[in-house]
Amino acid sequence: MKVFIAVLVFSVFISCGQEKKYHDSKNDIKASVVSDKLADILLFQEELNAEFKNPETSPLADRFRADFETLDFFKPDTNYVIVAEFVRTPDALPFSMPTTTERESTEVLYGIAKFTLNGKQQQLEIYQTPELITQEKYKDYLFLPFTDDTNGEETYGGGRYLDLRIPKGNTIILDFNKAYNPYCAYNKKFSCPLVPAINNLNTEIRVGVKAFKY
Repeated sequence: MKVFIAVLVFSVFISCGQEKKYHDSKNDIKASVVSDKLADILLFQEELNAEFKNPETSPLADRFRADFETLDFFKPDTNYVIVAEFVRTPDALPFSMPTTTERESTEVLYGIAKFTLNGKQQQLEIYQTPELITQEKYKDYLFLPFTDDTNGEETYGGGRYLDLRIPKGNTIILDFNKAYNPYCAYNKKFSCPLVPAINNLNTEIRVGVKAFKY
């Protein structure tokens, strides 16, 4: 009987130990994933700041670029890294998207992203620019303009953009931490596509780049 009790107690300790180790392992994996996402967001911010500092690539007028240090970003939040269902629209035809100038941008509806964010069902249209796909570095480029409830206050009134790449499967990652302002938010000489009304999110997206303060 004593032997049985000892074995039973030992088994309980082993079981509890294994369960604890299992949970630690899951937490470690989750922490690692979050860490990788944060690193990716911070890299995006670093590269965008470098672009704005460089006189060859910056949309800023010289008087603003001279003292430029960093764009104003919301605090990164990995809850806004969304894995969305991606529904392709192969039969869509090119159309003219209005811009901030008289120019019109030719776009094609490439697909629709469907997802849940802040407890609400959302969907956004994602576009491809025929003019760009002839260039090697843009052949898989997709364009996602959107508006949300922060526009005109914390963020640029005309909405923000996300740069995406064509996914291989039927999901697509939308990292709203990488939402950036169109160039015309910094300099009126640029012509920027206007966000279609259908791409409005009825929630606050408090990540990504904030409004530029002159």
